[in-house]
Amino acid sequence: MIVLKTTRELALMKEACRISAGALRVAGEAVKPGVSTAEIDRIAYEYIKSQGAEPNFLHLYGFPATACISVNDEVIHGIPSKKRILKEGDIVSIDLGAKKHGFNGDNAATFACGKISAEAQRLIDVTRESLYEAIKVAVPGGKIGDIGSCVQRYCEERGFSVVREYTGHGVGKELHEDPAVPNYGTAGRGVRLLPGMTIAIEPMINQGTKAIKRLSDGWTVKTADGKLSAHFENTVAITKDGPVILTKE
Repeated sequence: MIVLKTTRELALMKEACRISAGALRVAGEAVKPGVSTAEIDRIAYEYIKSQGAEPNFLHLYGFPATACISVNDEVIHGIPSKKRILKEGDIVSIDLGAKKHGFNGDNAATFACGKISAEAQRLIDVTRESLYEAIKVAVPGGKIGDIGSCVQRYCEERGFSVVREYTGHGVGKELHEDPAVPNYGTAGRGVRLLPGMTIAIEPMINQGTKAIKRLSDGWTVKTADGKLSAHFENTVAITKDGPVILTKE
């Protein structure tokens, strides 16, 4: 069931989203050679708690950390570890969120660790750009398929591939709500976008093929061919005046 938010609920949700954006910022600032992914996770946890919010990924479905931190060929759901030490040239995807006033925020970005290759930078740039192109078409009266079609076309035209098995989603009192928001599809198809809808749009884009595999830890998802993957996400409100990005400070 799709839950439309009132103006008051959107104001409450905006606070959770602001904190989510701040946590992503400080986590990204910590991405440096020699730093462990567990240390980045600790920084994100402490920031969220300092803002009077709760880290909404922690223990969700049994996930053991505040942030999913996925390095290089890891697509999503990487588990932070003291043993995972970042090195120069890595790309690091961080996905996290905060809950406050009963509402959730959710956002993600891929960060460069030191100096990265031109190919890695291009993947990051195209993935980020595809998110903002998709947000532009998230307008009242549009369809969910408009969003996925936009991401798919933008990335595939530039030689990259779109992960199919994982999608964006509704966000609200629950972190994951209806509708699913795929990063592929056909414009003009799917659920109609209405004012009051709040959705997470989150392109997961691979440098090589779209094929993925899940590791034995039950969480970490990697590219099947070992090539790089990037991930960007914002929580967006559909309003009568157009899309509004909620996950910003």
